[in-house]
Amino acid sequence: MQPRLPRHGLARVLSKRGICSRTEAARWIADGRVRVAGRVVRDPEHPTAADVAIAVDGIVLATPAPIHLMLNKPRGLVTTASDEQLRDTVYRCLDDAGLPWLAPVGRLDKASEGLLLFCNDPAWAARVTDPASGPDKTYHVQVDAIPDAALLALLEQGIDVDGTRLRAKSASLLRAGSKNAWLRIVLDEGRNRQIRRLLAAFDMQVLRLVRVAIGDLALGGLAKGAWRLLTSIEVEGLVSTGKRFQPRTDTDKHG
Repeated sequence: MQPRLPRHGLARVLSKRGICSRTEAARWIADGRVRVAGRVVRDPEHPTAADVAIAVDGIVLATPAPIHLMLNKPRGLVTTASDEQLRDTVYRCLDDAGLPWLAPVGRLDKASEGLLLFCNDPAWAARVTDPASGPDKTYHVQVDAIPDAALLALLEQGIDVDGTRLRAKSASLLRAGSKNAWLRIVLDEGRNRQIRRLLAAFDMQVLRLVRVAIGDLALGGLAKGAWRLLTSIEVEGLVSTGKRFQPRTDTDKHG
């Protein structure tokens, strides 16, 4: 006897198939545009198996081929499909690309920039973002101070902020001017605004924050706002060796 596939809400299943965002799927479902196994379903949380036949506006949906891409996110865009405050989102960079719906793999906040992944492959995305086995993330961060070796060591040691331990896997000085410096910070976990909160705890303000690598995948010379598809080697590499990857930094750009 074959085991039953797990069931999820219908809106989530549509999103995971790479058709649209979960919010848009919920609207389609409420409008009666979606059929599951030939029957109209109006409940976005209707339990649905991943392999069931789903039709939208009478057209049976095929599962799109997996797509994985990287974007050089510009500063000022929010990482969401739609924003209640009507701010520009990262999807502005993917307009007119002719791609199926892709979800961001992790996030960068509005003021941050650099390497951001997208895919319609939720199993792959879950492995990339897994804090236990996913690849490290490398950032170049400009701060309004010139930290010495002792302060960099404290960033690696970590500090409790609002009941949460924040730390860098590694922190080093890239270059320093008269009043500010660029740091290279590597994280092996992803907490909300982790770098900004960590540095603020040591009285440093972030002037610019650029994610330059995820595992072995470096931002390199990809232009601001531009994207490219990942190669099969890059796709597999981000999940096959996880934290054993050492990011290449020789071609990183931080402006």
